[in-house]
Amino acid sequence: MKVDFRRPIFIADVMLGRLARWLRLLGFDTLYDSNISDTKLIRIAKEQDRVILTRDTRLVKIRGMQNYLLINSNEPFQQLREVIHTLNLNDFHLLARCVICNGKLSRVTDKNEIRDLVPDYVFHNFQNFLRCHECGKIYWEGTHPEMFKEKLTEVLNTYQ
Repeated sequence: MKVDFRRPIFIADVMLGRLARWLRLLGFDTLYDSNISDTKLIRIAKEQDRVILTRDTRLVKIRGMQNYLLINSNEPFQQLREVIHTLNLNDFHLLARCVICNGKLSRVTDKNEIRDLVPDYVFHNFQNFLRCHECGKIYWEGTHPEMFKEKLTEVLNTYQ
């Protein structure tokens, strides 16, 4: 493992899609493409100075491979613990990135802008919305964020 310890930005290999989503939920810039080749993954990592997250022991043996973290666990929350613990991450920005595409989220200041983009019930019963700048996905404070926060609290308390 060789990692630059500034606030890292990541690229996850094809085996780590769930980990990528959880890192995005914590606000970390994390690229993921389920069809990416090893060659392209390494090239993007080098060009953008990203930490490669991988479970592939063969991949880390490729000549010129640098700035990577080999993940041991198969279980996504244990993988998240590994990344947090190994890199000593503690600067989290919940709901700052889209879990789908990694785009940045911003608060919707006029809820009428998203009237036709969410179900009527959601529009009338929720006040705070976030929108992804890349894919346009709309987020709101329903039950999912609360469940995410509970699970993250459990994961994060393991190392605090």
